[in-house]
Amino acid sequence: MSPELFALLVAAAILLGVIAIAVLIVVFSQTRQSQRINRRLDPEHQRRAAEADAQDEDPRLLGSIASGGRRVENFVDTKQETPKLLAQAGWRSVDARNNFYIAQALTPVLAAILLTAGYLLFGERMRPVLWLLFGFALLALSILLPRMMLRSSASARREKIRAEVPLFIHLLVLLFEAGLSTRQALGSLVREGRGVLPELGRECGIAIRQIEAGADTGDVFKNLSDTLEVSDLASVLGVLRQVDRYGGEVREPLLDVLKLLEERRSLDLRERVNLTSGRMTVVMILFFFPALLIFVGGPAFVSIVRALGNVAG
Repeated sequence: MSPELFALLVAAAILLGVIAIAVLIVVFSQTRQSQRINRRLDPEHQRRAAEADAQDEDPRLLGSIASGGRRVENFVDTKQETPKLLAQAGWRSVDARNNFYIAQALTPVLAAILLTAGYLLFGERMRPVLWLLFGFALLALSILLPRMMLRSSASARREKIRAEVPLFIHLLVLLFEAGLSTRQALGSLVREGRGVLPELGRECGIAIRQIEAGADTGDVFKNLSDTLEVSDLASVLGVLRQVDRYGGEVREPLLDVLKLLEERRSLDLRERVNLTSGRMTVVMILFFFPALLIFVGGPAFVSIVRALGNVAG
């Protein structure tokens, strides 16, 4: 077999493996969704599912893969931050969590396949020690890559929530002035404010369901602020907790918090402007000034050179 044909076969096998894994993930998500619908509609199916959960039976292949991903994540996550990061990223559903753990389990497998294929194709061009170092680095990166993506997604969603906080305060003030209570105001935001507050609307919906289930309002707000770790939202929820526990005026404290947030954002904006002006100064010195000196001083320099050449001639 020629090397070109062998390389083509290895590449095709890797591509088919990736496609198969993607198809398995899609089928797993659809199966879980259909099972959830059946549990809601069929009491007998719900009873069987409850018995299977009680016996801790999970014969599905992807369920086993997800369990392996949880073990890998527990090995990496020494501080138990993954549940909080999943909540911050908005991946609260069972399917989203399982997809993350499946990715955590399959990424090192894909890295091992790629490393094996690379060694079979280009093994003679590198020393075995370099291959070992490269394999160790690739394996470590494959284990940390899903967690890095989770952190990035959680950070991006926290920024979105932080951007929605001022509008959230304005809407709360309007609803409180209309005579609504804290629970009614949050419920109105969940029902009618999803278009303008997509991320905070989801979090408020979860808080409302917990409060309706009998949880204490102050504890729900505290858990929400501790989970999301958004300082601006934590200030607002702290005011709502105090008002819910001790009573009193809520409009003025919310407006004070809004004023503080606007001042903080103004300082952040000034800092960004200062950083941008400094970067533009560096760019101007590196690129604009040399062109300007050539354009302004170039003719004079050429004239001096010519004059000295005539004198020397």
